[in-house]
Amino acid sequence: MPQDGPPPDTGAGWRGRKVLVTGADGFIGSHLTEALLAAGAEVRAFCFYNSQGSLGWLDQLANAPGRVDVRLGDIRDPRYVESACEGMDVVFHLAALVAIPYSYVAPESFLETNVRGTLHVLEGVRRHRCARLVHTSTSEVYGTPDTLPITEGHPLKGQSPYSATKIAADKLCEAYFSSYDLPVVVLRPFNTYGPRQSARAVIPTILAQLLSGRTSVRLGSVAPRRDLTFVSDTVAGFLAAGLCPGVEGQTIQLGTGRSESIADVFRAACAACGVEARIETDPARVRPSQSEVMVLQSDPARAKEVLGWQATTSLEEGLAETARWVGANADRFRPDCYAV
Repeated sequence: MPQDGPPPDTGAGWRGRKVLVTGADGFIGSHLTEALLAAGAEVRAFCFYNSQGSLGWLDQLANAPGRVDVRLGDIRDPRYVESACEGMDVVFHLAALVAIPYSYVAPESFLETNVRGTLHVLEGVRRHRCARLVHTSTSEVYGTPDTLPITEGHPLKGQSPYSATKIAADKLCEAYFSSYDLPVVVLRPFNTYGPRQSARAVIPTILAQLLSGRTSVRLGSVAPRRDLTFVSDTVAGFLAAGLCPGVEGQTIQLGTGRSESIADVFRAACAACGVEARIETDPARVRPSQSEVMVLQSDPARAKEVLGWQATTSLEEGLAETARWVGANADRFRPDCYAV
């Protein structure tokens, strides 16, 4: 059963390595930071500056304070990002704006953060000759696919401002590998879920509403299908990509190879919570028709062949663990509100 706690030591490969994680204060970034600490890495955490000095989810980790070199800053600041890369062996770039509905109303913010921010990381890695950059892509870059399962060679299609900026960031990585021989690998997770994910994502939205006692759960379209990967599996893929030799210049997907409709996820979430409820369509949560990606389902063959990675957590296990976490952190969720 997956646990929301420090992952096991993944071996001596990370011990003593100097590692930068941008977006370390976020959902996947905090889990990755935790795993790197457990594996013995020397971690520098690049977190979004705020006047409260909060480290986001790193504030909740018992093994983080005093063990992490924290840099509070902004990925849009080129000089500060470059200085954070100095002396690093491996850089994991996860800092990004990721909320698709917000990208409809604030596209320039996504351009500045996701495209310029990635450029700044690439320049920092180039200037300081870091041995490996793992850049985080997203399955949204495919749009609604032409064929299933989706392979890494599938054409890219920007169906939202968010996905367009991630395509641009991925292409910058491709260009820097080709132009400067920069040691970058593009890691493309499909839909990751688990403890610490915010209510802007569909699974914590469903669980928070169910656990609040609602018998009617407000959702957008329930027809889209997604390839859902539990966060500990995604983190294992990042760790493998950070050390695996010979993957520079490649794009590698992380997914289960299966897809579930939102309606199917809703039913599984009801079972995980031990409740019965019905779906109520909320028009405010429905994406523009031409922007909705109808299905995402990976072909994980390259990850297995190249990284020796495959997802091991079932949807039922992952939902049960996530439900326990959402229930224990109910004060962090507002079931009555639509989190954009």
